[in-house]
Amino acid sequence: MEEKQPILISACLVGVCCRYDGKSTLIDHIEQLKKQYHLIPVCPEVYGGLPTPRESAEKIEKRVVTASGLDVTDSFTKGSLQCLQLGLLLGCKKAILQDRSPSCGYGKIYDGTFSGRTIKGNGLFAELLEKQGFLIVSSSQIEVLLQQKGELKTSLPAEVECSC
Repeated sequence: MEEKQPILISACLVGVCCRYDGKSTLIDHIEQLKKQYHLIPVCPEVYGGLPTPRESAEKIEKRVVTASGLDVTDSFTKGSLQCLQLGLLLGCKKAILQDRSPSCGYGKIYDGTFSGRTIKGNGLFAELLEKQGFLIVSSSQIEVLLQQKGELKTSLPAEVECSC
């Protein structure tokens, strides 16, 4: 039996209530991921000492600032470094990260205006992992990761299905 590869995953995606609003974002494909990988849940914001719930924050250039203007970059950085260290210790080379987050966002993040608009960019943790050579998959792209090992079964659209 093949040993499962360890993979970092944003803790909110596995059901841990660690988001800024005290909620989680449990993903649909969690059972398939658990069969395929040894999931290592991490939350850079919590590892950095921030409470749950907490004020929302967005990345503005190299800083992370809350809606009321408090600079929380140091907490985000500290937590990101601790999560990276854990991942390296456990032999992780991949990560599944929550979309748009100022720590975990990969490819797109909120634009720093707290208006819900997004821009091209990465959160602090995603940047750190990328610099270390991690393969990063955003939470909206999990199907791609599962298809790499043939675990995700896709069906044809109704108009193409045959009744053989």
